[in-house]
Amino acid sequence: MNRWTAVVALGLLLGMLPSAGCNKKQSGQAAGDPASLGSGSGSVAGIKWSVPKRWNAQGERPMRIATYSVPPSEGDTEQGECAVFYFGNDQGGGVDANIDRWIGQFEATGIPGRVTKEFAGMKVTLVQVAGTYLAPGGPMMQSTGKKDNYRLLGAIVEGPQGSVFFKFTGPAKSVGASEGEFNALLESVAKM
Repeated sequence: MNRWTAVVALGLLLGMLPSAGCNKKQSGQAAGDPASLGSGSGSVAGIKWSVPKRWNAQGERPMRIATYSVPPSEGDTEQGECAVFYFGNDQGGGVDANIDRWIGQFEATGIPGRVTKEFAGMKVTLVQVAGTYLAPGGPMMQSTGKKDNYRLLGAIVEGPQGSVFFKFTGPAKSVGASEGEFNALLESVAKM
């Protein structure tokens, strides 16, 4: 591993550890700041969460519990998307298999970061990867075209009734600007 790859990997891992006063988002709120959350919420599989104020709930989609559009950063033309999946208790594959699948949806520019934490007494595995996104879609999840300079923040919450998957993708700059909101959503996760 060369020095640059090691620096990128360390940066990715440190960026996945929210702490008050660090990793400020553009509005000046700290990562995970509850002030970024709105009145919207979601729930499934014995857990609930609050939705960031700036995120907009989209209509129903196959296999998704919820889909949120995330406004682009200044200079980006494409918005981000946070999809929430739940396939049933003991369904949808294991944590490692899903993270490996998410990582495989990228031509990564560095070593993907992965860390396990606990939120509200539940095990949560976090992952982030950056690079060229292969934009999977359709029933076979084949690539619908490459998207350069993209980023994914993912979380798998092992809830009381099975795993719930949060997958936030979009242009790297926009995802970075909304990372504090994603962290706030995760920190709001609680058992019902």
